[in-house]
Amino acid sequence: MINVDFTVSDYEYLDSEFNIKPISSKEFQKKYKPKNLTQLRMNLEKIISEIVEFYSPLSFACRQDLIAHSKLNTYKRGEIVVREGEFSKKAYLIVQGCSRAYYLKDGKDISDWFSFENQFMAPIVSFFSDNPSPHYVEFVEDSVVLEYSKEVMDSLSDKHHDFERFISKIVTETMLGLCERLYTVQFNKAEDRYNHLLNIYPSITKRIPLTHIASYLGITLETLSRIRNPKNRI
Repeated sequence: MINVDFTVSDYEYLDSEFNIKPISSKEFQKKYKPKNLTQLRMNLEKIISEIVEFYSPLSFACRQDLIAHSKLNTYKRGEIVVREGEFSKKAYLIVQGCSRAYYLKDGKDISDWFSFENQFMAPIVSFFSDNPSPHYVEFVEDSVVLEYSKEVMDSLSDKHHDFERFISKIVTETMLGLCERLYTVQFNKAEDRYNHLLNIYPSITKRIPLTHIASYLGITLETLSRIRNPKNRI
């Protein structure tokens, strides 16, 4: 992890467009050298305001509190933030990049979920309970995230009822997504599962290795290749 330890109270600059591309730690530190607190607040508020539109509105006061507790971190491709059996009370809002959770069972890597820009992700079991994570969670691309502790989330929920609704909306949509995925895996044909995934994430094959997509769909890589290339079907 390239831990920039970037919070509103500590750092004071972010470029006006917030056009972040995967860069090295040295380049990141040089480009985002603190200069102006007002500019940083404007950009963080823009990012957060755009994201809350996907879930539930937040009051100005709540957004300001959320910005004040936002910590910017960057992660390299393949970097693991939690391993099976570990505990984690951190949630991540992906600004750029993507991540996945996966199991390692009998030597097999089985993807469970993916997260992309404007989505929250966390080691769900460990974050919401006192149990260790059954997953590994890693970043699939060089990524930029806003990071929040469980303590911060709970504090904001206690202070702002709209933030409590916001989190409830995220959890509800996450659960509905998991239920939908379970249904498709149990009852849909392999090709239908793949097409359903493309409807949700049209560019996923350009960002996630096909081996991970195949394990997520519960099919072999060979089956996925046949689905993607009808000419190869026997």
